[in-house]
Amino acid sequence: MSSRALNTDVLAQRLADSGLRSTPQREVVYNVLLNKRDHPTADEVFARVKSEMPNISLATVYNCLEFFVQRGLVRQVNFERGATRYCPNLHPHAHFYDEQTGTTDDIDLPSGLIKEVNAILPAGFEAKSVEIIFRGSAKPSKSSGVNSPAQS
Repeated sequence: MSSRALNTDVLAQRLADSGLRSTPQREVVYNVLLNKRDHPTADEVFARVKSEMPNISLATVYNCLEFFVQRGLVRQVNFERGATRYCPNLHPHAHFYDEQTGTTDDIDLPSGLIKEVNAILPAGFEAKSVEIIFRGSAKPSKSSGVNSPAQS
């Protein structure tokens, strides 16, 4: 089975579990996010989708992305005032934003770190999620522990 068919099956199952249905537009947008995991903006997703579905509108791409975010299929990633980016990696992880290149990489977090971070919250506070964003410049090495967008 091709990765595209697998992605479509995963999307269809996740939507069915929510009582919703898959559409060709949702499938193409979801596949674009999964096939190149570089945290694209909506405009970048739109440009990639246009090659497969020339008649799709930017509004439809935005609607698909919002749909995925609302249903927990994709995460929004925001860096200050920059455009919203989209991340299909739903496992606990941080992001590293390279200020020189503008690229974003997923960084695996040690198991238990989220519990430790939640443990510092004052009594009565309960976090539903934690977002960790590192900023700087990446100096990749073979043992850096960084997941390149293609690996995520």
